[in-house]
Amino acid sequence: MATAAQEIRVGERVVRVSSPDKPYFPERGLTKLDVVRYFLAVGDGILRALRDRPTMLERWPRGVFEGARIATRQSNRGDAFYQKRLPAGAPDWVRTAHLTFPSGRTADEVAPGELAVVIWAANLGTLRFHPWPVTAADTERPDQLRVDLDPMPGVDFAQVVPVARELRAVLAELGLVGYPKTTGGRGLHVYLSIEPRWGFGDCRRAVLALGRELQRRLPHLVTTTWWREQRDRPVFVDYNQMSRDHTMASAYSIRPTPAALVSAPLDWAELDDARPEDFDVLTLPARFAERGDPHAGLDGPRFSLEPLLELADRAGLAAPPPH
Repeated sequence: MATAAQEIRVGERVVRVSSPDKPYFPERGLTKLDVVRYFLAVGDGILRALRDRPTMLERWPRGVFEGARIATRQSNRGDAFYQKRLPAGAPDWVRTAHLTFPSGRTADEVAPGELAVVIWAANLGTLRFHPWPVTAADTERPDQLRVDLDPMPGVDFAQVVPVARELRAVLAELGLVGYPKTTGGRGLHVYLSIEPRWGFGDCRRAVLALGRELQRRLPHLVTTTWWREQRDRPVFVDYNQMSRDHTMASAYSIRPTPAALVSAPLDWAELDDARPEDFDVLTLPARFAERGDPHAGLDGPRFSLEPLLELADRAGLAAPPPH
């Protein structure tokens, strides 16, 4: 018999957690309540990653089990799904951001303003949160630049690390500071806080310029070739992740795989020794309690995009490539 629902106080709210003993990661023995407790333990960190940002919810209401798959545009049948719009029956304290898509369709997307919203979403089966690089106050001008270092099939995390190191060096030469995180898989993301003065096209061009510079410096490791079948190097700098309507899984999100690995913010000093499998639902709370959030600096100074746009100009990238 299922355990009765539990009510959990989160700040000023009381959030109801139904079926708290439902298996979510059976191979690890983790239940829905364990997932809720994880998000509570890293609350300051995940709220920093999501606060006031339009956020798509990746919901796995049946948990993660062998053969589970997520619904896609090609097939709407699956055990999990992406939720772009505010779910029906949401509490009135769940804030939203109004978005207009290129098709002309609109959506009111969850824009978490407090930790209770994260816990409410976790009760709905949300494991990964996909925030836009904008805030609800201005959904057309990013205030974050996100660089996706995407390894090709068969490429290990250790091969991505030298690319991240060189990326840090390029940023430092331009007077910029980035913050790395694991993806929960083999890749790495690096985030920068920027002034919200430029549109998505300029931001995408800036990331492509970074990718081309990395490709010039590390020609044996890095590619910016868009067509997958033409890539002949281990790490792809995925500049299209800065396109409008594209998102990345946030820091502290849980990857829906049996190991329950998470997207873990890192200090640059620990990058060489870090491994994705070091960070999961069970290990990250103690790390967070001891060290806090390595991405806290994203709340600090915002940088101009101009040094990167000048780099793009020098590389002859006068306009964003077709998407």
